[in-house]
Amino acid sequence: MKRQRIRRAIILISFLLFPITMFYLSPAMIFKGVRLGIISGSFILFVLLFLSGLVMGRAFCAWVCPVAGLTESCYLVNDKKAKGGKLNWIKYFIWVPWISVIIVLSIIKGGYHSIDPFLSTKFGISIHDVSFFPFYYIVLAIIVILSFIAGRKAFCHYVCWMAPFMIIGRKIRNIFNWPSLHLAADKKLCSNCMKCNDNCSMSLDVRSMVYKESMENSECVLCGYCVDICPEKVIKYKFSK
Repeated sequence: MKRQRIRRAIILISFLLFPITMFYLSPAMIFKGVRLGIISGSFILFVLLFLSGLVMGRAFCAWVCPVAGLTESCYLVNDKKAKGGKLNWIKYFIWVPWISVIIVLSIIKGGYHSIDPFLSTKFGISIHDVSFFPFYYIVLAIIVILSFIAGRKAFCHYVCWMAPFMIIGRKIRNIFNWPSLHLAADKKLCSNCMKCNDNCSMSLDVRSMVYKESMENSECVLCGYCVDICPEKVIKYKFSK
């Protein structure tokens, strides 16, 4: 489980740096940028997330995202599985209107005229003034409350505005069958211990995916917990078509 300790250390550090990086992950900064005709840091990051989805799927969500550090800390309070299913579509009802308004505003304002990756930050730091703290803690409260009420990584399932960028990138990758990071399984080795199901951070039915020998799922964040906890080494990381 050394890999998981390293992963958890990374996302914990990422969460501790959230007051610095918050605006680079903020959908609000996209709106501010489009009104001013400026490509903001969040605009650049979201484009990079889409591109990363072509190669790495949603690995950002499990290995880099500061929200992952907070949601996994919430396991101490509620470690129940999130329901998922149709509820996963909630994030698209948030994302589609948001991205549509950005496109329309961009057209109305005549597009972008300059680039400022550090828009609204001070020396690159997002939360640099006391007036920003209410917004910061509102975001944290939403993440924590959802985790306490709805279970593991509920925010990532239902609300996250960044996930669709990577999911769409992954869908495009699947259409063209480009080489990328993914999981692969050999069902013949499976002893049906169910450890993969019990410990999946995204509450997926990993065992069924193994028996179908199809590990592709838009909610999988490639955390690799199922890889590391499996006693028979049924599941492995691969980088291929």
